[in-house]
Amino acid sequence: MARSLKRRYDSSLRAEGADATRRAVLEGARTLFSKRGIDRVTIAEIAAKAGVASSTVFALFKSKEGILRVLLQGALFGPRFQAAQAMLEGITDPVVAVGRTAAISRAIYESESDQVGLIRGASGFSVALRRLEEEFEAARFSMQEERLRRLEGAGFLKRGISFEEARRIMWMYTSRDVYRMLVHAGGWTPDRYESWLSQALVSALVA
Repeated sequence: MARSLKRRYDSSLRAEGADATRRAVLEGARTLFSKRGIDRVTIAEIAAKAGVASSTVFALFKSKEGILRVLLQGALFGPRFQAAQAMLEGITDPVVAVGRTAAISRAIYESESDQVGLIRGASGFSVALRRLEEEFEAARFSMQEERLRRLEGAGFLKRGISFEEARRIMWMYTSRDVYRMLVHAGGWTPDRYESWLSQALVSALVA
């Protein structure tokens, strides 16, 4: 019994140590990417910033793009997104669900601005960043399909708009560019953006 407890204790300590190392690498990479851009930073520099060996970084993330993937995943689809997504779970009215899409978009872009805004600013020409952003955009596009299927199934999709056109319209309205133009460049508050977007989606898509 004592040996079993000791094994669990040792295993717990190792897991905590691995989590701490992982966080240190991610934060080190975030800092370096934000200051110098993704392409100018090496794995060796990230390892030095985190206080670990380069081999440890490779073992945890496989590559610099692997680190970037985790940073973007956490920024776009982290706790804020998950909380907004959870708000949709109990909603049965498809029109309300379409309107609540605005809260999800706000959660994504607010978190992204906070966590990786500087990285994007310093890495505008990074091929790796562009490739991952395209991948996550495809995921965002896919996530919206179910809400529009429900709207169409209930007979509430606006006449004259095909289902595929509706998907593209929702994707366009909820894009990063719209958020950037209204909030970053236009000075809107996130609250105003969310309220406007909710109304715009319902007006554009609902019969």
